[in-house]
Amino acid sequence: MRILKCLTLLSILSWSTLSFANFGVAFVHGTGSQSDALNDYWTQDFVNSVMSGNGNRFVVVNCDFEQLMWSDPAAGCLAQQLTQFIQSQNITSMYVITHSHGGNVMRWIMSNPTFDPRYPNIINTISRVTAVAPSSAGTPLADAAINGNVFETTLGFILGYASDAVRQQQVAWMAYYNSNFLLGTAGRPSLPSPFRSVVGSDVESSPFDGDSYCGGYQFQVALEVTQNFLDNCSDGFLECSSQSAAGSVWFRDTDRTAGREPLSHQQSRRQCFNLDVILRNDI
Repeated sequence: MRILKCLTLLSILSWSTLSFANFGVAFVHGTGSQSDALNDYWTQDFVNSVMSGNGNRFVVVNCDFEQLMWSDPAAGCLAQQLTQFIQSQNITSMYVITHSHGGNVMRWIMSNPTFDPRYPNIINTISRVTAVAPSSAGTPLADAAINGNVFETTLGFILGYASDAVRQQQVAWMAYYNSNFLLGTAGRPSLPSPFRSVVGSDVESSPFDGDSYCGGYQFQVALEVTQNFLDNCSDGFLECSSQSAAGSVWFRDTDRTAGREPLSHQQSRRQCFNLDVILRNDI
């Protein structure tokens, strides 16, 4: 009887602790200067689906990720918006969802706590970062965009032209940053919180396949072209090896998506093949 009372008391205390913990979710976009990332980058349907049943404490970041990751318009803006979210909502545990280059900006903050006085509190509040298709080791397409080869038009359509963010995602540049300034890659110390990647492995663009239209058929066609200049395993913008370079791999798309469908770089920020449900359930 005494043991039963003790267990009951512990259960009540545990429930009380959880009920007073303020949990929140942050959506961090990829390359681009955003003023309405909710609609223009993620879409309201995607965010609403991910957050369904997970409360209403969330923030969709809008920053200028055309800049170098440590710059004030990039990491500084991200730090300010996350700090405002944490303080205004009294967030004590924050789940972060990033996409593409957003994972690099997030890793910069997590890797350099002394760079900005706002960083330590953000780092201490993060419970987990789920990086969807992160460009952790860069992409050869960034090199091609900077060099201005014959694929410049297609590349510009997908990721913009030679901005600082695209320049930074060149393979050699990311190798240097990973070796000297960023944590979480091979041979480097671990990140202070779990950083898990969702890896997109292929692009499908058949006009006769309804799955090719999820996220916009025109993007699938463009990504199918650029995929020809990447490894066999890629999402049309990033090779699987780059997406897997930092932290740990949570899953490769076809291991968990509906119908074992691959996720292109565009589809990995849309309601495609139950990605939104997988993220919702993980939260």
